Amino acid sequence: MKEKVYDEQHTLIYSVILHLLPGALIGACYFVLIPILRSLGYPSMMALMCAIPLTLLPVELGYLLYEGRRRNGRLSLQGVVLYRDPIPLWQYFVGVPLLFIALGLIFTLMKPVDVFFREQVFAWLPALAGGLDAGYSPNILIITWTMVAVFGVFVGPTVEELYFRGYLLPRMEYAGEWAPLFHCLLFGLYHFWTPWMFLTRTLGILPLAYAARWRNLYLAIIVHVLVNMLDVFTAVAFITAMSGTA
Repeated sequence: MKEKVYDEQHTLIYSVILHLLPGALIGACYFVLIPILRSLGYPSMMALMCAIPLTLLPVELGYLLYEGRRRNGRLSLQGVVLYRDPIPLWQYFVGVPLLFIALGLIFTLMKPVDVFFREQVFAWLPALAGGLDAGYSPNILIITWTMVAVFGVFVGPTVEELYFRGYLLPRMEYAGEWAPLFHCLLFGLYHFWTPWMFLTRTLGILPLAYAARWRNLYLAIIVHVLVNMLDVFTAVAFITAMSGTA
């Protein structure tokens, strides 16, 4: 039986606020933490990873739980996070690789666009650096990328999918058939800390938005986690090689 869309739809203004306000708070926390963590020897990526438990989790997951308590009288996501209809197991084995490849192609092909906007428009903003160069010690990188593995790969993406694709997207009936595209545009803008990737994220998240809307939210969660996991594999290889030559 398919889950019914929650009847409390959002207005355009309220929807835009709920999309962008968490990103503004995360971005503010990130930019404040960068100089503090740099003084301790960490790359800027560490600031973003710290911003996830400090702002993303309390704001996004906290709001979902608040809505669940308001609706159900207890801390619950029932009726709040939608698009959770069960699908046959084989659809995961087909859908996940297809979505993963689609996102990979989009993000790869759009890389020159990201570089252009980063260098020509947003050069005044600090780059989101993972520290994968000779300027950081193995210990610093191990701590940083352990945080990435926990918060940047699993915790952050899972909560974002619950909040954006599971909560906000189903309540965008005001946008009609344009809801997935407008949702992805807002999700791109939500990333205040990397605005040069706005176009890439808008296009890249479209497959996840359609997968969540027409099929199953869990497909989007799995693919989001897998895509973010790629950077961790790169970091592990770099740190291993670095430690071997130390």
